[in-house]
Amino acid sequence: MPDPGRASASSVTLRVNGTLHTVAVARETALLYVLRNDLALNGPKFGCGLGECGACAVLVGDTPARACTIPVGALDGRAVTTLEGLAVDGAPGRVQAAFIAEQAAQCGYCLNGMIIATEGLLRRNAAPSEADIRGALSHNLCRCGAHIEILRAVRRAAGGLS
Repeated sequence: MPDPGRASASSVTLRVNGTLHTVAVARETALLYVLRNDLALNGPKFGCGLGECGACAVLVGDTPARACTIPVGALDGRAVTTLEGLAVDGAPGRVQAAFIAEQAAQCGYCLNGMIIATEGLLRRNAAPSEADIRGALSHNLCRCGAHIEILRAVRRAAGGLS
């Protein structure tokens, strides 16, 4: 992956998954590059690089955001959570566990975005309707056709399936 921000590096401190990290990088560098290249957090994927596909999604606070388009300098004092940060005591978190239980993956490339979108939805709405679920996932691309399993996984994570 190209990393255009390295030429004019400065020190940026980020809180990622509850831990403070200081990295030498230009403030304009996309968060995705810092997560993957500097912090070795590979849950967020490089997909389109335009913020359209959702593969790079993270939570900023409780809101899903596209890490490929957010400059790290814009995140001072904000909490960032990646897929890795959703684990509980080293085990999959409730959304991750629901996706595993429903076998909601084929190639798996979209899963980071689907799980982050689901986590964001459930933090805002503990009992989402089918329309809420579909709306929350509508900006995440999946080409494999695992849509039915993904919808079941979200319902399971919300407590609608057992």
